[in-house]
This record gives sequence, C-alpha cells and structure tokens, in this order.
Amino acid sequence: MKITLLKSEDYSRSPWKNGGGIFTDIAGAWRADAAVKDWSSLLWRLASTPIVAPGPFSHMPGIDRLQMVVNGRGLVLKSPTQEFDEREPFTTVRFTGEMEVVTALEEGPVEVVNLMARRGAAEIDLIALRESGTRQLVAGTHLVYAARGDCRIRLGDEEFSISHENTLKAELTAASQLTLVAGMAVLGSIRLAA
Repeated sequence: MKITLLKSEDYSRSPWKNGGGIFTDIAGAWRADAAVKDWSSLLWRLASTPIVAPGPFSHMPGIDRLQMVVNGRGLVLKSPTQEFDEREPFTTVRFTGEMEVVTALEEGPVEVVNLMARRGAAEIDLIALRESGTRQLVAGTHLVYAARGDCRIRLGDEEFSISHENTLKAELTAASQLTLVAGMAVLGSIRLAA
C-alpha cells in the first residue's frame, strides 16, 4: 500500500476541452509512452470544476465520465435522449464523453467533481461517504477527497486526517478496509485494466 497526501495548493489547473471553463486537476494518469499529457493520452483523471452558466459539455470520444455536485444544487444534464438528475448534491451520474450534454442550472452555480477514464483502460467508481461506516476497497487507486470540510478516515489499521479540499491517494496492491470516522468525503476508485 502506498499513501500520498495531495494538497490543494499543489493541484494544477487546466482548461476544459471545449475551453468553456477551468478544471482543478486533483489526480490523474496518462499513458507512460505519451510525449505529452493530453486528452489523447489520458488513462484517468479526477478533477473539480465550477459550473457557473448553462452550456454544452466537451465532446470526449472514448472517455467514460462520472460526475457529482459537491457544492450548490439544482444541476441537470440534458442530452437528446435522456436527463441526468444531479439536483441533490452528492448524487453520482454516469455518461459517455460522446454524448451531447447541455447543463441546466435551476438554482445557480454549482461545483462538481468529475472522474473520467479512457474506456477499456480503467474501471471507475465515484461515491459520497456521508455516514460513518466501513467499506471494502479492491486493489487499485483510491482517492479520498475532502470536498466539504475536514474529515478523518481509517485505512486498514491507520487513521488519517484530511483537511478541506485535500485528497488522500491510496494505491492498494491488495484489498483493504476503509472506514469513515468523521466528516464526509468523496471516494473515487480506479482499477486499471490488465
């Protein structure tokens, strides 16, 4: 098990693929043989971003996306064939990067967390940890993001405090137990394809 604390002051910023806003990049991975870290070499990425005005999402062929509102409320994603309801914070929606999506903001600006992965390169999951309790984590990379205030977790036999907007990155070679001790957090899980 390798544990790394990712501090908010070290996060990088990058533009949305369509140029409509700015991501705060929390963590990510790109192909090792790639000359540059760009959308074509992306394996996975966890990022947060404000959505302050209605508009289209970036077209991202080959990318699977999970998204969750962490501040604000009233977000709805609309595509020609369906709606994704994120009106309530900490609700996860899943959609593909090929889908034409336009945002509707029913109650003003929101901040969201996105977990994206190259289809076939990784399996991803994004959930809110809101109540004390234990869950089993599989081998892979797990990111515990303190989206709303400080939180405390226990991973295996060790306890960790995570300050607001910081992230604990756990790279597990075997299954382990994660317990939310105090506060709340967002858990992003990535398992690379063999």
